[in-house]
Amino acid sequence: MATLLYIHGFLSSPLSFKAQQTARWLSSVHPDIAFYCPQLPPYPAQTQYQLEQLVKSLLPQPVYVMGSSLGGFWATWLAEKYNLKAVLINPAVRPQDFMPAYLEVDLKSYRTDDSYRLHAGHITEIIAADIPITRPANYWLLLQTGDETLDYRQAVQKYAGCKQTIEEGGDHAFQGFERYLDDCITFFQQTYV
Repeated sequence: MATLLYIHGFLSSPLSFKAQQTARWLSSVHPDIAFYCPQLPPYPAQTQYQLEQLVKSLLPQPVYVMGSSLGGFWATWLAEKYNLKAVLINPAVRPQDFMPAYLEVDLKSYRTDDSYRLHAGHITEIIAADIPITRPANYWLLLQTGDETLDYRQAVQKYAGCKQTIEEGGDHAFQGFERYLDDCITFFQQTYV
């Protein structure tokens, strides 16, 4: 059975709107595809380990990866490491650039009671996971230019040569995301036809 792995953003959770929307849509339209959205900490090495263990447990069956914001960064890392297809929604391209603002302060998850504290070593860990794109055909980039959190142009540049859909306006949450769910599944399944 194929699996769609949805990777949420920084300080988010499986309760995020897009994750829940995707899970509901899959269960009604594609019950043949399993859905996973693990709760991930903001600590890079822990996130890498957790995602890698999950993907290893799911292979060799098809694994489709979808990531939003920082989840897009992790989706890229997995797609490169395991040759997976990934849909990236307003992805973070250089999280190490915004991480210093979050160091040594108490951080709270947006949707859970979890709290965290990042240290300088976490920036080193995320830099080590920032890898170049070597398989452009594996990616579909969904961007909205009105993203108030990340500069969409960084993603346009990093994912040059990849399939890109860029919409004027919108926001970081990517308004109207559900319009693309059916096309996302088509994109994912092209690899395994």
